Amino acid sequence: MSSKANNVNPRGAGHEPTTDPWKGFRGVCSGTLVLEAIIVLLVLTVVARVDGGAHMAWWKAIYILVVAGGMIYACTQQKKPWAIPLNLGLAMAVVIGFFVHYTMTIVGVIFLLVWLYLLFLRSQLRQRIAGGYLASQHD
Repeated sequence: MSSKANNVNPRGAGHEPTTDPWKGFRGVCSGTLVLEAIIVLLVLTVVARVDGGAHMAWWKAIYILVVAGGMIYACTQQKKPWAIPLNLGLAMAVVIGFFVHYTMTIVGVIFLLVWLYLLFLRSQLRQRIAGGYLASQHD
């Protein structure tokens, strides 16, 4: 039996989904960006308090604020075709924030793993739409 035979939906290919499944995915991406921005802003308090503020510098605060502001801006751009690369670029900006403080890199790695998981979910959603496996395709 070929692998194509295993991927056929027994209910047929279905029609276009009646509700937009990508709208929900964009909402998840926006919510992830808001959470990431809040946590990146909390790194600002860590840098200011650890070792009595010995690691604090004005350029570190500006870097953190610019990255967090970029994340808030990116929340509004999730319909654009370049939204996913922007999201990943912002996650990488947090990962390379080790020069600000190592806690920023730890946060960045955690959220980079979240973004990689979201990319996996995105590919699964594409496959399910193409195969007609969404419930809204059989209303």
